[in-house]
Amino acid sequence: MRHNYKGRKRGTDLSHTKAKKKSMVNALFLNDRIKTVESRAKEIRPNVDKIITWAKKGDLHSRRLAIAALGDKELVREIFEKVEQGMFADRQGGYTRIMKLGNRKGDNAPMVIMELVTEPVKKKEEPKPAAKKATKKAAPKKVEAAEEAPKEEAAEAKAEEAAVEVAEKAEEAAAENAEAAEVETADAKEEEAAK
Repeated sequence: MRHNYKGRKRGTDLSHTKAKKKSMVNALFLNDRIKTVESRAKEIRPNVDKIITWAKKGDLHSRRLAIAALGDKELVREIFEKVEQGMFADRQGGYTRIMKLGNRKGDNAPMVIMELVTEPVKKKEEPKPAAKKATKKAAPKKVEAAEEAPKEEAAEAKAEEAAVEVAEKAEEAAAENAEAAEVETADAKEEEAAK
């Protein structure tokens, strides 16, 4: 019976399986990417996530746990330094990516590339149907936003409107003055012509 052991056996005894996992995790952290069989990649994924979580904690106990899991102090130091610099700061899990390559030619085993995910997390946008609803509701919100504008912006807007009105009145007055001047000159010409 396999008491106190969970996971795939992979056709080997417990000590060989543990040694193989440790070796693969070391290789992944050293190279940031490994090519392996799909079942092995899925089996080491939790171990990689545990080590990165320990590195995020960063305390002495976590460092000693990571050294025990990897068996290499220098590699653990490098991992902890990368995490301190913010490598996985915005990520709450899912530190690895498995990409399928197809089957191996000799024994038809499914091959994958497993790599550490270093890109920042992209937040999910709202689905398109919700976006349409948001646009319909956006019009009243814009009006509310305009009403809630700061007093300074409202005062500036009123001042601009007043300036425009003053300019329009000045143009109208100038036009009336010009018409009055033309009428006066026409009247003066008529009087001179009558004399």
